[in-house]
Amino acid sequence: MSETANRHRAGFVNIIGNPNVGKSTLMNALVGEKLCIVTAKAQTTRHRIMGIVNGEDWQIVYSDTPGILKPNYRLQQNMMNFVDTAIGDADVILYVTDTVEKGDKNSEYIEKLRKLDCPVIVAVNKIDISDQKKVVELMGWWQEQLPKAQVFPVSAREKFNLESIFDAVLEKIPYAPAWFDKDAFTDRNLRFFASEIIREKILLNYDQEIPYSCEVVVEAFKEGEQRYEISAVIYVMRDSQKGILIGKGGSALKKLGTEARLEMEEFFQKKVYLSLYVKVDQDWRTSRRELRKFGYED
Repeated sequence: MSETANRHRAGFVNIIGNPNVGKSTLMNALVGEKLCIVTAKAQTTRHRIMGIVNGEDWQIVYSDTPGILKPNYRLQQNMMNFVDTAIGDADVILYVTDTVEKGDKNSEYIEKLRKLDCPVIVAVNKIDISDQKKVVELMGWWQEQLPKAQVFPVSAREKFNLESIFDAVLEKIPYAPAWFDKDAFTDRNLRFFASEIIREKILLNYDQEIPYSCEVVVEAFKEGEQRYEISAVIYVMRDSQKGILIGKGGSALKKLGTEARLEMEEFFQKKVYLSLYVKVDQDWRTSRRELRKFGYED
């Protein structure tokens, strides 16, 4: 190992947990950038997304993953494959729970954590909506379940006690050279974030099955001197969903496009011209070929 590697720490800290416990909010807070979309709906995160934080003699690569669930169709199975891969290649596992969920939900993953050789940190999130007695009881329960883990009470939303998480992570990642350039902050490109911003607005603006029946593909992404020109297709599974997504006279799609464009301009720090189209692809959640096209299959 080189002298640089002897002095430098670098490692992958993979964030896992059940839906709606605040994994993406915590990831964004730890990275200091909004890399992961955040809504109150389950299955908001579909992909594995990395956020990179750098210091002079360290690099932490955080990785957000989909919420743990029992798959009902191929897309969900592939999402769980991302979780299993994250468990297998982590230097540190950051398991996020909260003060609301039942601790033994998806208990098979707790059993997996018990058997891991790598360090495990448990973040009990959302303490801002609980009381001290319950938080202390939960921390004790988690310490019993995972005796080798460090357990911390946190509020990702209020950015409370994140320093303790950071200090624990930095202590546990191995000595190694940086995995990415020191000016990198994610492994994803701008095209990916454009599609995620559109998908976030779908989650926020539509109810019931519509968000879970949609996939967004950015087909054109051109950077000019004054603005980005972006063209995206929203795939749905049925004609009726296409009608709901577009709305009367195109009003719903126009609102969606405006909200997405404004957030893209804030994220990219540049003007955006956004064109949105809606197409029907009834098999996209179950077809291996379609899922490969959308980045869910190797």
